[in-house]
Amino acid sequence: MLPTKAYAAPAVNIPLEPFNFERREVGPHDVLIDIQFCGVCHSDLHQVRDEWGGSIFPMVPGHEIVGRITQVGDHVKNFKVGDLAGVGCMVDSCRTCPSCQEGLEQYCETTGMVGTYNSREIGSGAPTYGGYSSQIVVDEKYTLKVSEKLDLARVAPLLCAGITTYSPLRQWKVGPGHRVGVMGLGGLGHMAVKLAVAMGAEVTVLSTSPNKEADAKELGAHKFVVTKDEAQLKSVRNYFDFIINTVSAQLDLATYVNLLRRDGTMILLGVPTEAPHIHAFNLISARRRIAGSLIGGIAETQEMLDFCAEHNIMSDIEVIDIKDINESYERMLKGDVKYRFVIDLATLNN
Repeated sequence: MLPTKAYAAPAVNIPLEPFNFERREVGPHDVLIDIQFCGVCHSDLHQVRDEWGGSIFPMVPGHEIVGRITQVGDHVKNFKVGDLAGVGCMVDSCRTCPSCQEGLEQYCETTGMVGTYNSREIGSGAPTYGGYSSQIVVDEKYTLKVSEKLDLARVAPLLCAGITTYSPLRQWKVGPGHRVGVMGLGGLGHMAVKLAVAMGAEVTVLSTSPNKEADAKELGAHKFVVTKDEAQLKSVRNYFDFIINTVSAQLDLATYVNLLRRDGTMILLGVPTEAPHIHAFNLISARRRIAGSLIGGIAETQEMLDFCAEHNIMSDIEVIDIKDINESYERMLKGDVKYRFVIDLATLNN
């Protein structure tokens, strides 16, 4: 077994603290990654607080992982020691169901995808521990290649925030001639702006905060609409082909669905703690759709990383020491980060 340092939540609503545990030995198809950086996702906060139910404690969060490979199993074909590598939101799935066979492992129909943390390994049932740790052992099939061209710390959030926004943009074939609204300018929203712009769409940020306009334009957005301003909101009624909704807070969906053109689609990425409500007529009246999307498969995640390397797209981040993780959670709740905290795992040894 491999002794591993980490930070973990010992129980619900208890601050994260230093935690030592053991990773499994490197198997024939595994790689061992020395973790250099791990992004801090809003879902980390949801799960350490058991807001979605079913949390497993002690919990080592983190599913935006990048680092270097220090060991490979005897049968590993696609990686070698010294390679940069990444791990996203899942580390396994059944591999045989229709979704897995189609490269959509995130929708695994048999066991469900095995989350990088707060999940259980297939077979052993052991809890999975995430990237707020010094190292991780992962099957090479669930490991991503990372370009040497980009700032590694800024690549980390691509493994969740990047693929969560890239996948629906690709699924709905967003490109030149499309009008895309992005709701929320946080970790997911700022990536949605960058990616949709790179794909050639006209991008508008929809925000309740007028002071975010300059930031939105700097990220590449073509337009900015203050949704509390009735005149501005009216100017984009029946306007968008797609709205990428990254908001996890409760809101009136009808207000935003009415901004869609006929046959327009709102794609839900945020997960409010209570179910959203909308009258059917808001959809029926213009053949509008509400859809959802959950990260991407391994092949699509690799495609996203390659796309970002080609277009020099990275997350905007604030690097933190691991000891500051609890403070970063409080700041994240207040929206006090542009736009993703990333932990420097070298600070585990301080």
